[in-house]
Amino acid sequence: MKFVDITNDIAFRKIFGNESKKKSLISFLNAVIDFPKNEQVVEVEITNPYQLGKLSGGKSTIVDVKAKDKNGNVFIVEMQIAEFDFFHKRILYYTSQSYVSQIDKGVEYHKLKPVYFIGILEFEIGQNSNYFSRHKVLDIETKEQVIQDVEFNFIELPKFNKTIDQLGSSIDQWTYFIKNAENLSLIPESVKDEGLKEAYTEADRRNWTKQELEDYERASIKERDEIGRIEFAERKAEEKALNKVAKNLKDNGVSVDVIISSTGLTKEEIETL
Repeated sequence: MKFVDITNDIAFRKIFGNESKKKSLISFLNAVIDFPKNEQVVEVEITNPYQLGKLSGGKSTIVDVKAKDKNGNVFIVEMQIAEFDFFHKRILYYTSQSYVSQIDKGVEYHKLKPVYFIGILEFEIGQNSNYFSRHKVLDIETKEQVIQDVEFNFIELPKFNKTIDQLGSSIDQWTYFIKNAENLSLIPESVKDEGLKEAYTEADRRNWTKQELEDYERASIKERDEIGRIEFAERKAEEKALNKVAKNLKDNGVSVDVIISSTGLTKEEIETL
């Protein structure tokens, strides 16, 4: 077996946004969301299903799958490969939109259903050392959840370092799959969940069409290009800030040796400022 990279645009939607293979998405949602056993997801409607033709030219830094269960609960599952400015504000705005768009003006508020955001991130956020975190609106003192209906869940892949022998919970199993499938050659023997087994099967390149594989490779190139563009922009911004600091030091009569020691710039670079 040779599995695809699950964080790839095409792979992510094929596995989690496939209308004919919903078992994987249902299993993943139940692994992440802390539902009581009698309230777990048993059926979902995918509101933006996987359609190859529409995805091949799509975005690559943020990929989402939206779904709704029989109780009306709304789920947003996002794969984000690069951090960007106002990350938290965008998530709050996006999730809030999904909440308020459920009803029209004048419609009774009781018809609003909870929205659950799940972000799978290839970068770290916050100080929590755990790779998985759940965020709700709570009373700071009592921890009581008076304001309900919106919940944010984050899986930070860089923080996940468990080996196959250390996997305990369902979320461990799923995160291991998302982060490591590309480097595996067999479905781990410890995988018993049918939804996760289905995900591994869908991730097997042998089950992909020629067109899907071509679009998968195209998405991988686009993703690398986008990351390269972001890194280049960040590097140029850092260089500009460093040059500004060096020029201010130079204009204030600071010696070249001190500027070199402080900024790491060469003598030639400083002289051209």
